[in-house]
Amino acid sequence: MSDKGIDRRSFLKGAAASAAAIGTHLAANSALAQTEKPSAESKDSGRPSERVIGRPGSDFMVDVIKATGIEYIASNPGSSFRSLQESIVNYGGNKKPEFLTCMHEESSVAMAHGYAKAAGKPMGMIAHGTVGLQHAAMAVYNAWCDRVPVVMFAGNFLDADKRRPGVEWYHSVQDPAALLRDFTKWDDQPVSLQHFAESVMRAYKIATTVPMGPVLITADGDLAEEAVHDEKKLRIPKLTRSIPPQGDSGAVAEAAKLLVAAEQPVIIADRACRSQEGMKRLVGLAEALNAPVVDIGGRMNFPTTHYLCRSEDRRQLIGQADVVLLLEVADPWGQFNTISDPHHEYRRFAKPDVKTIHVCLGDTLTKSNYQDMQRFMSVDLPIAGDAQATLPALAEAVKSAGGIARRVSLTDRTTKLRDDYRQMKERARTAASQGWNASPCSTARMSATLYNTIKSEKWCVAVSGVQWNRNLWPATEYFNFLGGSGGSGVGYSAPAAVGAALANRDKGIVTVSIEGDGDLMYAPGVLWTAAHHKIPLLMVVHNNRAYHQEVMHLQKMAALHNRRMDTAAIGTTIEKPNIDFAKLAQSLGVHGEGPITDPAAIAPALTRALAAVKRGEPAVVDVVSQGR
Repeated sequence: MSDKGIDRRSFLKGAAASAAAIGTHLAANSALAQTEKPSAESKDSGRPSERVIGRPGSDFMVDVIKATGIEYIASNPGSSFRSLQESIVNYGGNKKPEFLTCMHEESSVAMAHGYAKAAGKPMGMIAHGTVGLQHAAMAVYNAWCDRVPVVMFAGNFLDADKRRPGVEWYHSVQDPAALLRDFTKWDDQPVSLQHFAESVMRAYKIATTVPMGPVLITADGDLAEEAVHDEKKLRIPKLTRSIPPQGDSGAVAEAAKLLVAAEQPVIIADRACRSQEGMKRLVGLAEALNAPVVDIGGRMNFPTTHYLCRSEDRRQLIGQADVVLLLEVADPWGQFNTISDPHHEYRRFAKPDVKTIHVCLGDTLTKSNYQDMQRFMSVDLPIAGDAQATLPALAEAVKSAGGIARRVSLTDRTTKLRDDYRQMKERARTAASQGWNASPCSTARMSATLYNTIKSEKWCVAVSGVQWNRNLWPATEYFNFLGGSGGSGVGYSAPAAVGAALANRDKGIVTVSIEGDGDLMYAPGVLWTAAHHKIPLLMVVHNNRAYHQEVMHLQKMAALHNRRMDTAAIGTTIEKPNIDFAKLAQSLGVHGEGPITDPAAIAPALTRALAAVKRGEPAVVDVVSQGR
């Protein structure tokens, strides 16, 4: 080698010789060949250990997690829980729980959020110390607002005497849950393995007791990595579940009297039902009263094919109502009143003397700082109880309170109610036909074409950014619509859809979602997670190339300030360059179609995408669409 540098010939010759030497070395040391190179954070992690721990604390932690029945744990890997992760995959066999690789902690929590709503039970997630919990925070808030159980674990090194210098200090914290405590249901930081076992069981029970919510348990790194001592003294408590509380019988009887005596009763349901049985109970009550039902959509509460389903006529119905029964409604005040935007003028659209009944457990899970409790409203008859659990008693009380003459008068209203339902549906179809052949594509046509593609399947809409699905699609099963994010935090949709698809994977249910383009760009890495773990999902991108709601907010402000409105695109649009979501999906191992600008091309693309989904793959269809 000359001192002038390295020429191409000598470099290639040296590289070839080095490669041959490395190959010989690895062949002679096959065990070492499978050892990962140490990371920059832990330079000695790849060396053979002088001290072998045959039964680390993390093995017992895995035994505890298995005892809860948690089937999956979503996580972005981190050194603070390295021992727990190793125990999950080696000691636990990476089964029940299975470790799911995520690209972001926010995606891990949102996946668990969507999974819980589709599966009816929680899955787990693990966050890496301070930074992992900070990443996860927004998704935790969504789960809190949506009253969904997520069992979270956080890695941490509490004992400062044992922390390695540098990164371990940045990523450790005295009180890991402090960041999330305003929007978690319970947390603990166990200091022993027995403490861990009891706290995990307590956390799971608290998370799944209505009203449900996320919980956090710290899995201390030292506790996980050190050997188990006196294992004979350790025990895993039996997991028991609480029965949802029913409303007071006297209050239920009073509610029945009010409803039976009403001339124009209306039922509003939000997060009322947790199962098909819950929907069946609500249908029975509505039919006993012949009362129209407004399904706000926090869950799937009422079949859209039933003549008493009148969700699109909410304001008209409430304006006529003399008694309104609310069932687990997150924002009762907003059902009767509004404040205009941007002038903040108050307007009430309900009668001043309307009687209100609310069956809800919302007041039992309220904190002070975050304002998810919504505006206070005085309810005439508040009933502290779980709506689904209370419905049978309420339906029975209604039947007892109504005489034969009353039942006949209720039946007489049926013809008008059926006519009103048909007119509501006809208005929806007429509105949907507007701009049917337009380009960019109308959201109504996008929605209708998606339904036509999957209508012969058992289907679940995990997430949707458009209302047309509920307005146009015939939905009769609880799993058809899973509701929204709870806290309206952007970045929920794609991970939640993947989580729901995971829950539906073995049920023969095709999971679909309609994603906003801006929302998807918060967490596109979850598409890789879906491809890697073979989670079938049909995702349609509502690609309006903007944060369109924010466009409208800027337009309102410009009008309010009497200024030009053409600048509303600055800072709110997603173009120049336009994002090609089909190529993005393909780069992450997902079947991709589009971008589609011709509405006639939507159906063939969806058919191809559905074929991929039925092969067990995720698929993305990019539809360039109208703003709304």
